[in-house]
Amino acid sequence: MSNKIIVAIDGFSSCGKSTLAKALAKALSYVFIDTGAMYRAIALYFLRHDIAFDDVDAIEKALQHIQLRFVFNQETSKSDMYLNGENVESAIREMYVSQKVSEVAAIPAVRDFAVAQQQAMGEQKGIVMDGRDIGTVVFPNAALKIFVTADTQVRVERRYLELAAKDPAISREAIATNLAHRDLIDSTRAHSPLKQAEDAIVLDNTHLNQQEQFELALSWAKAKIQKSNE
Repeated sequence: MSNKIIVAIDGFSSCGKSTLAKALAKALSYVFIDTGAMYRAIALYFLRHDIAFDDVDAIEKALQHIQLRFVFNQETSKSDMYLNGENVESAIREMYVSQKVSEVAAIPAVRDFAVAQQQAMGEQKGIVMDGRDIGTVVFPNAALKIFVTADTQVRVERRYLELAAKDPAISREAIATNLAHRDLIDSTRAHSPLKQAEDAIVLDNTHLNQQEQFELALSWAKAKIQKSNE
């Protein structure tokens, strides 16, 4: 029987981490866990309930009332994020959530809450998880760690094409500002900042399409799986 591994994918916003993670999980018959969706759902809850991001007591109380789970959607063949029983997959992708998610994810209590759930999900291995601190904090012993990056302008254009279909009024300038803001917070926060793990493989996909990126990462995963079976 083939041993299963954990694939940890980290990197900047709008680098295609989730797209890559989903494709790898499908090819390997692994479970895909979108940690970004978890933080977005928490941010959505805070915004809906007017939880101040600097109110430690209110945050800790709010977290006690948050239940997160992924539910497979037969129509899309993807897992949707559910917040307290509500499918919030579309709501968490709105720009007003994107503008706040990095601030929420930087809150120590929030990260502790999410990381504990993520680690529990990975106990049986056989998962692909993407985020900001998966290879450094959540699964420092993951067999395969990939750090995804891309040129800033390429990231802006990719994000624009993704959001413009839903919101024709969105501008590239607004997206560029949002990404710069998120990069700054993600990289400089005191608790679990975004950084490349020492043993991570860097995947710069600036000049790669999705298929090329997928095939490269899949070859790395297969090599790690083979090594774990030796």
